[in-house]
Amino acid sequence: MTWNGTLERIDEYRWRISKDHKACMQTDAVVFASESMLPSIKDDNSLEQAANVACLPGILGDSLAMPDIHWGYGFPIGGVAAMSLDEGVISPGGIGFDINCGVRVLRTDLLVDDIRPMIPALVDSLFKNVPSGLGSKGSGRLSDKELEAVMSTGSRWAVENGFGWERDIPHTEGGGCMEDADPVKVGDKARKRGLPQLGSLGSGNHFLEIDYVDEVFDDDLAKKFGLEPGTVTVTVHCGSRGLGHQVATDYLQTMERAVKESSLRLPDRQLACAPVDSVAGQDYYKAMCCAANYAWANRQMISHWARESFSQVVGVDAESLGMDLVYDVAHNIAKIEEHEVDGLKRKALVHRKGATRAFPSGHPELSGVLRSTGQPVIVPGDMGTGTYVLVGAEGSMSKSFGSCCHGAGRVLSRKAAMATMTVDSVKADMQGRGIALRSSSREGIIEEAPQAYKDIAQVVDVVCGAGLTSKVVKLKPLAVIKG
Repeated sequence: MTWNGTLERIDEYRWRISKDHKACMQTDAVVFASESMLPSIKDDNSLEQAANVACLPGILGDSLAMPDIHWGYGFPIGGVAAMSLDEGVISPGGIGFDINCGVRVLRTDLLVDDIRPMIPALVDSLFKNVPSGLGSKGSGRLSDKELEAVMSTGSRWAVENGFGWERDIPHTEGGGCMEDADPVKVGDKARKRGLPQLGSLGSGNHFLEIDYVDEVFDDDLAKKFGLEPGTVTVTVHCGSRGLGHQVATDYLQTMERAVKESSLRLPDRQLACAPVDSVAGQDYYKAMCCAANYAWANRQMISHWARESFSQVVGVDAESLGMDLVYDVAHNIAKIEEHEVDGLKRKALVHRKGATRAFPSGHPELSGVLRSTGQPVIVPGDMGTGTYVLVGAEGSMSKSFGSCCHGAGRVLSRKAAMATMTVDSVKADMQGRGIALRSSSREGIIEEAPQAYKDIAQVVDVVCGAGLTSKVVKLKPLAVIKG
């Protein structure tokens, strides 16, 4: 369905859907995009979803959409909305089913020319050590008590149980833990799904990559992050697995019932929500925090096994290989943050669905070296292109509630990709690019073909041009493991 509404140009990288577009809109919707991207953005009607979000009670500022916008459940993927804590709502559709799907990058002291002959062995080791694929299970089943600890403390549980290093924690967004988590708010079905899956990659667009620094845009920041030319890196992209999906499903049903019983009229039932300060709203928020913590522990464990794989193949321990975490960011989450709205500082619940936090240097939530550099922002493209490492810039605070894009964004649905491509054609394409590919399923290869995604360079140029971020390096893939 093509969107046929009116987009007003604000500047080179921003477009407005006026609140006059539909009667229920409380504010405008603003889309970050270049003019050349608009035809593909209009193709799937996700702009109407951005307008629908502007109808939610208590929204602060504008409903925002990043240049990787595409159709999602309720909110568009690439959507950002800040809600008043007193008058606003919390919506599971504004966070997504894969709560705290996110991405992290580890660097090494290895250089690309050192590692090329080892790629087949590294892929074999990573594929063996990191469970992947639909329904994949971790290396061991948690006890109920351990699961509660994971949901309460996130990355710290993993580190304290031997999965990683203490210095990983300050290089994880929020220290890898949302302290408002309350495991009591997570239902039995979500717990049962989460018990066997911790430490697994999953399926869909989740991946584990061996990359290297192909381009450097800021020499000083690249050096501070340990990402100098030719440096080999590891990128991990996954989330909260079945536990997070079930938390979203359970609370959507709760909120759908509550909306039916209230006087609230929504333009789309998928925007089911509850007041932030209501019992249902707080219960969901606390359960979401639990799923977010589970996801951070999950990525921490996968990082540990990636380090072990490199150590086994290279024959040097991970510490000596300098396999430090550059950063880990969430891109499906809601967080309570302080932002300036209409000249006043206000606390808001910022929904980011397929959007990444992008705090600039000096922000009080950043610590250590990151206080001076700004927060690293990790933006993967398609599996044939690679990943950009950016840093948050000052413009993000005034224009986007400290947010930017999270990836390239789809231009072909999974169904369309399956209908137009074959496993052999995708494998041949990847081989031609010199990239090793391993997947648990044929579908995972076709659905995630490079042609299914927007040009990541265009997406990054928009968020940098708009002043939300600035470029540090671009990573190029050597090997990709898909679920």
